Amino acid sequence: MKHFAIGRDVPQVARAAEETGFDSLWVFERVLFPDPPTQGLWGIEGRPWPDTYRSVADPLVTLTLAAAVTERVRLGTSVLVAPLHVPFQLARSLASLDAASGGRVVAGLGTGWSLDEYAAASVAPYERRGEVLDETLDVCRAVWGPDPVAYEGTKGTQTTIAPSEVGPKPVRPIPVLLPANSPRAARRLVDRADGWMPGAAGPARLAEEWRRLTDLAAERGRTAPIQSVLRANARYTPKPYDGPGRAPFRGDAEQIAEDLVAHAAAGVEEILVDLQASARDARELTDVAAAVHAAAREAGL
Repeated sequence: MKHFAIGRDVPQVARAAEETGFDSLWVFERVLFPDPPTQGLWGIEGRPWPDTYRSVADPLVTLTLAAAVTERVRLGTSVLVAPLHVPFQLARSLASLDAASGGRVVAGLGTGWSLDEYAAASVAPYERRGEVLDETLDVCRAVWGPDPVAYEGTKGTQTTIAPSEVGPKPVRPIPVLLPANSPRAARRLVDRADGWMPGAAGPARLAEEWRRLTDLAAERGRTAPIQSVLRANARYTPKPYDGPGRAPFRGDAEQIAEDLVAHAAAGVEEILVDLQASARDARELTDVAAAVHAAAREAGL
């Protein structure tokens, strides 16, 4: 965001979050802010892009700054748009960050939705986004595995790795989290990923989505547990929100904590609360995060 100084504020916020007691730090990816955009937010016609998208630092640079001043918190992407990156280079960058941080990286990957971003930065057309994500998963597993690394993609892919030593290696297998926004995406998650990254859309809907995903896992013979990290885009207000039809995660710290409890009951392991949209600067962000953390602990989380 334009009112944050990356080199100063990212380390400050990261250090404060760890000291407060948060378990993880997360970044998202936006590579540009089109003016005017070709499409609305999430591809919905007429829906404006939020101001928080106007200036978003590279997610792996941001996590590197955070890694340098922390020791315990996990470092996640929610999400990193895989088809905007060359698969081999992305795999190496994630491995290097995991090695540098002592094994704390969580790779939340997705395909994105912005045609403008694909026009500017993608390695393949938007129509091939699923194929590129599949290739990225294949390349990551190869690069993160033992040497010699070798990979020969199928027709239409872009990666060929001659038998080589590729390092550094991750400290441990990097967890890969994926969305499940379509039947194909859900199958990919069940078959190929470690976990799920849903968006908060109410406890009842979350519980139903979680039930469908676990049923699919049983149908496809998956025995490994599915990790889960829920993204909650919050709008903090200093006083309780008493307007009409309060949306989830909108209000003061206690109201946000109530929503955390309700969503946690659906069975997700972790909830990522994005509070930056309502923070004017790094100091306010750390203060708000501390208030929400305290309220969540008071609520029993």
